[in-house]
Amino acid sequence: MKLDPEARYAKTHEWARWDGDEIVCGISDHAQESLSDVVYVELPEVGDVLEKGDVFGVVESVKAASDLYMPMGGEITAVNEALEDAPELVNQDPYGEGWMIRFKPSDPSEFDALMDPAEYEAFVAEEEGE
Repeated sequence: MKLDPEARYAKTHEWARWDGDEIVCGISDHAQESLSDVVYVELPEVGDVLEKGDVFGVVESVKAASDLYMPMGGEITAVNEALEDAPELVNQDPYGEGWMIRFKPSDPSEFDALMDPAEYEAFVAEEEGE
């Protein structure tokens, strides 16, 4: 499982990383691997204002469809339109070309409440051990 050392992680397997004064967000390498081949990604509209924990979209794979949850509250400033034609980018590069949304956080301190890479790794190991 690959981890982004700059990112923080939610228990719902989304990652969040600062880029200037915005947050870039997607799903973790573990999540894309569990889903298998991603075939469709539904993302929010630019300008949508969402709270932490709100559903911001859906990712569909050959195995299942899963809701995507906001790791922090904020206003959507960009969505990765490349995923419309190439949803496989989520599998190929979940922390790079496979990013999903950018948003301006409403409460930047929510970032600190997310798991760091080591905590997320332990969380995933515990989840799989059950």
